[in-house]
Amino acid sequence: MGRGTRLLLAVVCGVAVAGVYAGQPVLGPMGDDLGVPRDAAGWFVAAGQLGYLAGLVLLVPLGDRLDRRRLIAAHLGLVAAGLAVTAAAPVAWVAFGGLAVAGLFAVVVQTTVAYATSISPPAERGRTLGVVTSGVVAGILGARVLTGALADLGGWRGSYLALAVLAAVLSALCLVALPADVRTGAESYGRILRSLAGLLIRPLFLSRGLIAFFLFASFGTLWSGMALPLAAEPWHLTETQIGLFGVAGLAGALGAARAGRWGDAGHAGRVTGIALVLLLGSWLAISGLGWSLWLLGFGVLVLDFAVQVVHVANQHLLTTAFPGRTSMVTGGYMVFYSLGSAAGAAATTAVYAVAGWPGSAILGATFAVGALLTWAAGKILGVGGENGHRRATSKLDREGSSRC
Repeated sequence: MGRGTRLLLAVVCGVAVAGVYAGQPVLGPMGDDLGVPRDAAGWFVAAGQLGYLAGLVLLVPLGDRLDRRRLIAAHLGLVAAGLAVTAAAPVAWVAFGGLAVAGLFAVVVQTTVAYATSISPPAERGRTLGVVTSGVVAGILGARVLTGALADLGGWRGSYLALAVLAAVLSALCLVALPADVRTGAESYGRILRSLAGLLIRPLFLSRGLIAFFLFASFGTLWSGMALPLAAEPWHLTETQIGLFGVAGLAGALGAARAGRWGDAGHAGRVTGIALVLLLGSWLAISGLGWSLWLLGFGVLVLDFAVQVVHVANQHLLTTAFPGRTSMVTGGYMVFYSLGSAAGAAATTAVYAVAGWPGSAILGATFAVGALLTWAAGKILGVGGENGHRRATSKLDREGSSRC
């Protein structure tokens, strides 16, 4: 895989996932425009996450059966359609519907990750995952900067329209620039779905999935709730200024670009534990939002570094353990991601309405503790460490490899 292909796949991931998170810095104005109260504004993000959840179960497994290049192009086109509907929404329910559609087909991210791993040499799989998933985090965080700037210039609708255009252009480009990745189609769609359900009894998969749930619930607590206190006293920041905190998060995430190489070197389990300790510690700084923006920025940088390290380590272990089922296992893993993100997004605005930012900070730290305890339990039980993926490989996985 060349550098240009890696870059294109990273951009695809970034734009697709940006549509799900673009509302975070403009939840207040978006809710005011569409008649949604501020204590329920987090549902704009949660709607996209719930659509994403459905796509993970129903759409991502198709990548183990069909040409992933065509799936990537088709799903990007449908992401563009959902974002365009959101940009033009006259009432809240239309916006929720558009966001759910955009989220449903934003699972092109997972198809892209599976595609990238399938065309990478095994010795470079971690490096490729590091680059491509950096695009995911860049999209999540860069969307805040773009959305905030465009919201000050032309309202929140302009940001969704810009992302719709980008997704449409990328859809056409992928058909031209990416090599085909034809699946044999030998295994039925129904059998693939049944195999997806069977992953829940795999200790490594369940352990890493639960870590992802708590990890992204903590992540969502920060990014879906932070705009509300920053727009209020004593800061009164504009949407552009709020979006600029995405730069700190982006720096932290890109600082973790070597996480894939750590996985290639066999250190995925160890670095997960270190990163989760950093995640928990980041909330000490983030809780100081009420009196220091510099402290908040430092906490954001550390949190996003930790999240990226753990996310890459999770995917590296799982795609190594289930080499013939990369689409299925990636999609199944991301179900936990989506549930966690939706839980964090919905809970943080509700908690903030009752207990202010200190309450949201406690919520985010609690999710971080959950991730750390899950990792520790896996360590004690002998799953999820450097050698856990070898023990997790089963008859199902070997059969999947031969069929695919």
